[in-house]
Amino acid sequence: MAFAHAQFSSEVASLAVGQWQWSAWLTPKGRVIALFALARRSEQELLLVLPDYPPEVLAASLQRYVFRRKLKIRVRPDLPVQGVMAPPARASGRLLGESGAGLELDRSDAGGARHWRIGGEPVAGAADIADWRRHDLRHGLPRLPESQREQWTPQQLSLDRLDAYSVRKGCYPGQEIVARTHFLGKAKRTLVLFESDTPPMPGSAVGDGARDIGEIICAQAGVPALALAVMPLEREPLALAADGIALKEIPLLD
Repeated sequence: MAFAHAQFSSEVASLAVGQWQWSAWLTPKGRVIALFALARRSEQELLLVLPDYPPEVLAASLQRYVFRRKLKIRVRPDLPVQGVMAPPARASGRLLGESGAGLELDRSDAGGARHWRIGGEPVAGAADIADWRRHDLRHGLPRLPESQREQWTPQQLSLDRLDAYSVRKGCYPGQEIVARTHFLGKAKRTLVLFESDTPPMPGSAVGDGARDIGEIICAQAGVPALALAVMPLEREPLALAADGIALKEIPLLD
């Protein structure tokens, strides 16, 4: 888990103080580079929690867009992020919780209560990384390895389930393509969850025996193993496999 930090003038960002949301950083062609949680800690401070993307790279990339504004973007290695499989003490839903022990961000969902603890001392009940990732995949949160960055639009990753992008707000890189895809109804692919005996490799083709129709984007070992894939919205109910591994489609949790 990585962490970045930014300070903005008060008129920047529409996110209310004390709240957080999922957000995506896109290429000009509307492909997702990184998915992150954006938290508004105060009028002048935004925090970015990056599950998979290197914070140093993101900070350097965003710095290119700073022109004369009194803005600082930096990585905060002094603020460790812990995943805890327990209800937060102060946070709730989109509302942040903060105390002397650190900042809480509620990650509870249909699978149970959990939260991120940002800063402070290590706490009891910290989650196993593999268990946390399985929980994310079970709920349709893409965990993008490097090979899967800049490959997929927000619609193909079903980021509407996370409210992680907007088709009306502008202007951001890729906004025109994302909005056009939405309003013209051209989103033909979506995120699908599979279980299997062993995890297929990200980038593996998903096939029905006759042709390849989708691609694995992330997977996690376990019993059963779980994998998220980008698949056609309309497809025949045929037996599917990736890397010679049989796949069984299961529903995403809310």
